[in-house]
Amino acid sequence: MALTHATPGAPCDVRPLGPRLGASPSVALFKSRQLEVIRLVLPAGKTMPPHSVHGEITLQCIEGLLQVELRAGVRVLEPGQLLFLTGDELHAVSAPVDSSALLTIVLTPKQEAADSTINRSR
Repeated sequence: MALTHATPGAPCDVRPLGPRLGASPSVALFKSRQLEVIRLVLPAGKTMPPHSVHGEITLQCIEGLLQVELRAGVRVLEPGQLLFLTGDELHAVSAPVDSSALLTIVLTPKQEAADSTINRSR
């Protein structure tokens, strides 16, 4: 089943999920040539292992609590807080409680090439 993405000019709801948080998956809200926006949902105890992306990213905590592990140390994000990371910065994200965030990725030519390689291998 294809994912439904936001269309240009149409509002997209990114309010807290509240009681629906535990049963909600992470979803890509939209992806354009230069930008991808994802509602990231991490259940309590879940961790995204250390990784990096080529483009710059922002991670905005919507609800819950996120711990972002960086080379410089751990940063804790509470609802309403935003974290900016430069491209190729190694990081891991964990949630001590059910949490959701808005993840924005600036897509670079390197990222487009990687996506293209992944798509050809499927």
